[in-house]
Amino acid sequence: MDLIQLIEHLLYEVSTALYLPVIGGCALLVAYTPVQLGITLFDAWQRWRGRFPERAAFFAALARIRPAAGTLPIEVERLLQAHELALSHRLDRIRFVIKVGPALGLMGTLIPMGISLAALAEGNIPKMAGSMVTAFTATVAGLGAGVLAYLIALSRERWAREDVREMAHAAELAIAGVGHGAVEHHLQAEADDAIAAAA
Repeated sequence: MDLIQLIEHLLYEVSTALYLPVIGGCALLVAYTPVQLGITLFDAWQRWRGRFPERAAFFAALARIRPAAGTLPIEVERLLQAHELALSHRLDRIRFVIKVGPALGLMGTLIPMGISLAALAEGNIPKMAGSMVTAFTATVAGLGAGVLAYLIALSRERWAREDVREMAHAAELAIAGVGHGAVEHHLQAEADDAIAAAA
């Protein structure tokens, strides 16, 4: 066996070894994406009802800040960045599916096709047909998960921008010394507007 054949054999064995992890990963993504869709629909219902948990948590944390003299802007900015980071982490979960879903789908297509060609060379037609079915199924599953995740991300990113905007506004009010009462009034007015719009 020359070097080229050895490398080809090694690559074939590696790709074959990845078959079960890739197919399992596709199955997990197909199960995980509807869960994220359910969470997103629940978030949409909450927002339609005028409830904004992320903003409320930020306002509550803002009210608890008791900084030393002259450090209020620093503490408020740190709190705002922490909540922005938390929102970003939530988005990362669905962005992961957008990136990985199609990649796993492609891998889940190419690996079984290699197995299918090997089965064809051996004259094993049933094994070849089974591998081809798996290959096309993996493609559909990976792309479907990616498309659904992208649609979910569109809504979540818009909501995150809205939440960050309101959090930044509340932070500016706190730094300006307007007081937490004005922040609470701002949140209540926003919730009343949302309920009136939904009615």
